[in-house]
Amino acid sequence: MVEPLHHPVRPRDMPTFRHVPAPTALALVLALALAGCGRAADGRSAQLPDPVGSWAVESLTTGGRTLHAPETAHLDIGRNQVKGNYGCNGFTAVAAFAGSSAVTVTPGASTTMACPDMEFETAFAKLFQGKLVIDRGPDRLTLKTADGSTIAMTSAPAITDAPLTTTEWTVESLVSGGTAASLPGEAAGKAWFTIAPDLAVSGNLGCNRFSARATVDGSTVTFGPLTSTKMACEGPVGEVERTLTELFGSGPLTAKIEGRTLTLTAPDGRGLTAKAASAAE
Repeated sequence: MVEPLHHPVRPRDMPTFRHVPAPTALALVLALALAGCGRAADGRSAQLPDPVGSWAVESLTTGGRTLHAPETAHLDIGRNQVKGNYGCNGFTAVAAFAGSSAVTVTPGASTTMACPDMEFETAFAKLFQGKLVIDRGPDRLTLKTADGSTIAMTSAPAITDAPLTTTEWTVESLVSGGTAASLPGEAAGKAWFTIAPDLAVSGNLGCNRFSARATVDGSTVTFGPLTSTKMACEGPVGEVERTLTELFGSGPLTAKIEGRTLTLTAPDGRGLTAKAASAAE
């Protein structure tokens, strides 16, 4: 009978366990936890957003109150320039960054339309100037003023420009001398037009329905002679109708579309801004 061989286990083959004092073990756990901070779930370092980019404004906090933003309020922040919308009026500004922790904003030009939520617009314009501290979080940006007021924003989704044709455009303001004025209350929402794929135009001048043919050449649109109904239109509605009739008949208009907003401008600076109807409208 053959006896099985038994190999003695030598001390150096045995795993060695060191006693780690409790305070040292706790410090090790904390160090490992801190090492994991700033990393995404896949192990990569989490990146805080660059302030430069497009941001949708969510709300303002000022004077102990929170003002919720209209859906159109946004900022497009460049390295030196800012373009944005207070919710109704558009504006520009100059931005001077101090690293990624602060920015000094110098207001530029803005439109001066009378808008539904002027309280928000006025507060936004007041806060978005001077030195602002930048607080960044994943997909978020908060700008803080010296008195602790804030502008809270989230990353803006990419907005596809509405097409010039097949879109129902509702006239929101008339432009003259570089200044945009919203339509008077009696005419608001009544003037609209659509350019069909075959460039047939139909719509309403604010009182009378009209039709025409359009010619599109690059970024210019030329409306042919207008045919309209013959209702007598007085007061602000009639004035809007006369202004639009003159504009459409003035020759080539430069067309610019940004998101859901169309601007048509004549060589002499006259023009209009119109908003694309949403699916719900």
